[in-house]
Amino acid sequence: MGNIKNVFSIRDLENLSGIKAHTIRIWEKRYNVLEPMRTETNIRLYNIENLQRLLNITLLHQHGYKISKISKFPKEKIPQLVNEIISNKSAKHHAVSSFKMAMINFDQTLFMNTFDTLLTEISFSDVFYEVFLPLVNEIGLLWQTDTISPAHEHFISHLIKQKILSETEKLQMKAHYNENRVFVLYLPENEIHELGLMFVNYEILNKGYKTIYLGSNIPIFCLKDLKRYFDNITYISYMTVEPTKDEINSYVNEIEQDILDETSEFWALGRMSQFIEASSHSKKISTFNQIKGLVDNL
Repeated sequence: MGNIKNVFSIRDLENLSGIKAHTIRIWEKRYNVLEPMRTETNIRLYNIENLQRLLNITLLHQHGYKISKISKFPKEKIPQLVNEIISNKSAKHHAVSSFKMAMINFDQTLFMNTFDTLLTEISFSDVFYEVFLPLVNEIGLLWQTDTISPAHEHFISHLIKQKILSETEKLQMKAHYNENRVFVLYLPENEIHELGLMFVNYEILNKGYKTIYLGSNIPIFCLKDLKRYFDNITYISYMTVEPTKDEINSYVNEIEQDILDETSEFWALGRMSQFIEASSHSKKISTFNQIKGLVDNL
């Protein structure tokens, strides 16, 4: 437990809750909703209980409760009302906060319980689009502002990947009913951001197609082997940092010349794909801004 972050600055609370530091100070001073510690130089510091309470108060406030009313509730009533909101409306409203708490505390059980609750209400695809994607985007900002450590980011990312793999395995046990095309998914050399590609694999399987998932750090020459076994291949790559902006069009040219034939295509996703110049390549090359756009194109 010694490695768990349990003391937070007011800026940390702002980043984790979405409530401005100025507003937190007002709530604290006027309504006494938090009980910070003070350093010798009078700087506010908050413990994990303060963070949990603020996240709960934020949820109630978002659902119409005035802060003046919340401040008068007995301490035990706030989590009770939060649970009622989750039960009566939607678990996803509170899920991002719960996942954040799981991340901060390296609490695998809380993550699993929150995920299981979500799946009773919405599909796994909706969990990814409506909860995991906003969470991952927010985690990137929290890491950049030093609110969380790289260990926190790796911990929560691994659990999300674990759930994608688990749900993907269920689909892999089913027969494919769309046999007219095979999808080969991979990350280029030196590209390690795999989470998005893993979910694309899940979505394509969910549409009934056969996929061949090669994983990360795949050289172009490895793709040639697939041509000996399959026709009508669509190669899909997720390019977050590699190839670089200066290299990506040369990379796509190599794909066109060495890999594609009259029955195959190449689809690109990820931040770097925006630098692919459509006018410089054939119609066999397609780029997508979002996973949903690619899935809608199936």
